[in-house]
Amino acid sequence: MVKTLTGGCLCGAVTFSLEDRFKSFYLCHCKQCKQLTGSAFAANITTDKDNITWHSGQDKVSTYEHSSRVFSKSFCQVCGSALPFINKAGTSLVVPAGSLNDPPEIKPQENIFASEEASWLSDGTKAKKFPGFANK
Repeated sequence: MVKTLTGGCLCGAVTFSLEDRFKSFYLCHCKQCKQLTGSAFAANITTDKDNITWHSGQDKVSTYEHSSRVFSKSFCQVCGSALPFINKAGTSLVVPAGSLNDPPEIKPQENIFASEEASWLSDGTKAKKFPGFANK
């Protein structure tokens, strides 16, 4: 039996569920994804475009489409959290991994735009780890 996963935004205005039947999981290191996430990469999972049920706040979802590369980003109008969206080709649902409440079965399979990877990324994985905030 396929597990149902839930997700949503940080403020709770937008909630959704989908089946844990993903096709791919990639980490995108392109400049645009780094700017959109404010991080080293975007972690995106793809699935069938109809594999989503919106439970609340679909009217609070906005989508930004970038003109120079073929990608989009949907986000909550209230808190700015990344949310699932249909890719520009209209063939897949792209789910930001961080929008899910529980981890999916699939693990990252690809690093795309690796030539644009943040120069400090490998150093970050070696940095000291804390279970919560660092005590400073």
